[in-house]
Amino acid sequence: MNDTIAAAALERAAGYRTRFDARFAAYFDALADRLDTPPLSRFTPRCLELLRDLSLRGGKRMRVALLYEAARLVTEERVPGLEEAALSLELLQTHGLIHDDIIDDAPTRRAGPSTYYAYRREFPDDERTALALALLAGDLAAFLSLRVLAEAPVPAEVRQAMLDVQLSAGAEAVTGQIVDLERDAHPLPDEELLHTVTEYKSTRYSVLAPLRLGLLAAGEDPVRHDRRLRRYATLVGICGQMRDDYLDLFGDAAATGKPVGADLRAGRRSYAVRAILAATTGAERAVVETALGDPRCTPDTVDRVRDLARRHGVDAALRADMRRTAEAARAEALTWRPHWREEAVAFFARLPLWSVERTR
Repeated sequence: MNDTIAAAALERAAGYRTRFDARFAAYFDALADRLDTPPLSRFTPRCLELLRDLSLRGGKRMRVALLYEAARLVTEERVPGLEEAALSLELLQTHGLIHDDIIDDAPTRRAGPSTYYAYRREFPDDERTALALALLAGDLAAFLSLRVLAEAPVPAEVRQAMLDVQLSAGAEAVTGQIVDLERDAHPLPDEELLHTVTEYKSTRYSVLAPLRLGLLAAGEDPVRHDRRLRRYATLVGICGQMRDDYLDLFGDAAATGKPVGADLRAGRRSYAVRAILAATTGAERAVVETALGDPRCTPDTVDRVRDLARRHGVDAALRADMRRTAEAARAEALTWRPHWREEAVAFFARLPLWSVERTR
């Protein structure tokens, strides 16, 4: 893809994020008046405030870009329903982040407190209430995700098809979270299991659902293109998850907004952690296994594990795997040329390489 097209695609992606963030803020500004809540409740306004804070605090908005570019595969005209679909996607993401942070006992998210820990600070002597309120905040985000999509200004049959996509994506993401916990019960999960966790926990709602929703809104039937969409989404999802796992151990906490070594402390057999376990034996392996699942694991211990990984070439191997997967995704996108508009196809061809290059 030439530099001019790449620059235009990046500019469009930045524009999607800017416009969407303003629209997301407006959505939350109006939500309190539109949502029928008990007028005497103090907890409900606080819940909405925390949802707003987490939702607007950051995020790459790549789902939004995927959604709008999927519609551009069909047409460059304005497409009704995309705003609502974008809100739905990001509200479902907020739901997932809140519940992930509860499961992982994560104190921070997007360079700020997780919703769970925000409640724990407000209820220092009542962890049960803090947990319950965080769970309910995540649940509310999921239901709001469906409600906003149900209000999309599109024909009834299109709206129903979009709801079906989002319902399936949400259910599959929860299934993926279950398999994620199952993965961590394995001392050394194989790569196939890691790919399966990635597909269900993130790929289907973060990549495949935006593609399907954008095509539906633009009047295209995604079922006709299901195999090519799935092949591309699977590769992009694996590449993105590998990058997340790589940054968790080898990244900069100031850039990612999360402490380095979070997967290690949580006992997650991520792509990076699995690679280290597979590469080490004896005393070195014992260092990794001792740190794995220890929430009190110190930064010095994380540094030691990271040094072991580098000594065994784990960081370089992960980068090579990411690059290879990204190139495969790019090749898959280029096969779309006979079916869709070149300008949008070029965006999807370049996207996997952006994923490999990102620092957060």
